[in-house]
Amino acid sequence: MTVGIHHLGLTVTNLEEAKTFFVEILEWKVVKEDESYPSVFVSDGSIMLTLWKVQTHVPISFDRKKNIGLHHFAIKVKDESELKVIFDKIDKSRYDIEFPPEHLGTSPHIHFMCIGPSGIRIEFVQIN
Repeated sequence: MTVGIHHLGLTVTNLEEAKTFFVEILEWKVVKEDESYPSVFVSDGSIMLTLWKVQTHVPISFDRKKNIGLHHFAIKVKDESELKVIFDKIDKSRYDIEFPPEHLGTSPHIHFMCIGPSGIRIEFVQIN
C-alpha cells in the first residue's frame, strides 16, 4: 500500500542555518523556498526534507527521552569513504558528534550520529 517516504518535515529555529547544513555540508540541492510560510525544501535526489521555521520566539527544545516525536532520522550513505567525508565535514563544523563511526551493533554496517541544526539528531549509515 505504501512505497516509501515522500518527504520529511522538520521544524528548525534558524532556517538559513539548517539550509546551510544540508546544502554546504551534505551537498544537497534546494528544491524550493517559500517565504510566505518560511520553509526550504532540500533534496539529495532521493530524500526530500522540508525545513520549516519555528513560529515562536521561545522555541521548546525536543528531548528524545521525554518527548513523543522524532527521536532521530537516518540517512543512508553509499560507502565507507563517503561516510568518512561526511563525518570529517561535520566534525570540523560547529555541530556536535554524538559518537564517531562504529559498527551498528553486530552488523557489518557502520554509522555515526550527530546533533544537527536546531538539535535534531541525524544518523548516517553506510550499508554494506
